Amino acid sequence: METDSRKPILIAGAGLASLLLAQSLLRNNIPFLVFERDADVSFRAQGYRLRLSKECLDAVEATLSPDHWQLFWDTCGKTAGVGFAALNAITGEDVTEARKYEGTPMQKRDEEAKGGKMDLASRDGKVVGIARGEMRELFMRGCGDRIKWSHHVTGYELTESGVRATFADGSKSEEGEMLVGGEGIYSKVAKQVSNGKIKTYDTGARGIHGKASTSAFRDLGEGVWRVVDERVPGGKVFLITNVRAKDMDDPTIEFGWTMGAQPGVIEPPGNDYSIIGKQAADIAKSLAKDWHPRFKPLFDNMVESEAAFWKITCSTPSGVPDWPNQSRVTVIGDAAHSMTPAGGIGANTAVRDSALLGRLLGESGGYAKDVTEQYEKVMKVYASEAVASSYGMATMQFGVRIDENTPTV
Repeated sequence: METDSRKPILIAGAGLASLLLAQSLLRNNIPFLVFERDADVSFRAQGYRLRLSKECLDAVEATLSPDHWQLFWDTCGKTAGVGFAALNAITGEDVTEARKYEGTPMQKRDEEAKGGKMDLASRDGKVVGIARGEMRELFMRGCGDRIKWSHHVTGYELTESGVRATFADGSKSEEGEMLVGGEGIYSKVAKQVSNGKIKTYDTGARGIHGKASTSAFRDLGEGVWRVVDERVPGGKVFLITNVRAKDMDDPTIEFGWTMGAQPGVIEPPGNDYSIIGKQAADIAKSLAKDWHPRFKPLFDNMVESEAAFWKITCSTPSGVPDWPNQSRVTVIGDAAHSMTPAGGIGANTAVRDSALLGRLLGESGGYAKDVTEQYEKVMKVYASEAVASSYGMATMQFGVRIDENTPTV
């Protein structure tokens, strides 16, 4: 059967997981369409810098073409050293040893203690990272004409021989062989296919993303840094950033940082998370006004237009729930398993989803009746482990707790 005679794989959302899946389909000559609710790629702030795990890098390398992978690898920053260096926000002192295993599950803590270090390096002894926006643009290469912007997927309907996505304006997509929900924590596809079993909880913890020119980071120097302030009324505030030595002398390059806090400390005006820019920047500056001088440039030199609020959410801590398999519909990434930023494993796990589902679809030449079942069986195991680990660390780092009274998003 000719490839272009087949109905496309429909993908809801144009985030990292969806676009990497699209790359896999592109390489395997499997037709697809991506539906994204935003008007274009620059519609919203792209978020903070991601630390890529060994598993994530392996998944990306296995999915992209050799040339595309090399471009991706060359774009990634490589930071020397391993582990977070923890700094006291007020004194500027290094408190790494005192906080070395904060929030780490006991078994992992014991194993890492025997080795003498907590190693975040993923390749060549370096911490590998990339800005979320850069990663998204790289995954979008070659897919532009198959992305349908301003298409907000709100569900689906099964047909005799396929599936159609339904949109917020009441219209429907063309018929596809299969639908993959990758539209994040608010996924309507996830709610529908799991009959409401997939839940994303609002932990109450909040954060702000920020950016500044490399010159603002000189007093920190190369490394992966976690700055902690425990004096804030109502809870702890922290800031995480990754400073790469080779970019330090290029004023055109900006480094990102992300600030987070325990529930009740950071709230956007009117609880509106679409607000970006100066309002978010001003709140970050107010929280850090008494911090040590070595951290001041991060806020004094902020690119205020890039500041954005973020909400810390988490799926059911016990893991990805079971639901009756639907052969033509499944979910990936945050739509299936939202995680707190603790441990930095959310995006890494989402990429593993894309690589796994993409490989299965490639092996079958497109939709096959057992593909979603095979994918979900494997995904639910590693993703459940990741959610549990992320939540366990977040209870220590952010003071969050999820129970039957916790609101969902």
